[in-house]
Amino acid sequence: MSQERLAADAGVDWAYLGGLERQAEIPTVDLLDRVAGALSVPLGELFSAPGPDEAPPASLRGGQRKG
Repeated sequence: MSQERLAADAGVDWAYLGGLERQAEIPTVDLLDRVAGALSVPLGELFSAPGPDEAPPASLRGGQRKG
């Protein structure tokens, strides 16, 4: 899923979503709930760290659309 699609599904600007990923923005719980809903995961999943035998999740594709 691209950042643009996740942002659209969560109802947030894609640049702001990129700031969240870079830890440059401070989200509200409501926004995190919308992001979790767009990802179809429980809100708590956004706060869980991978276990010692699990690979970390892949980063979202960044950048602007080429066109």
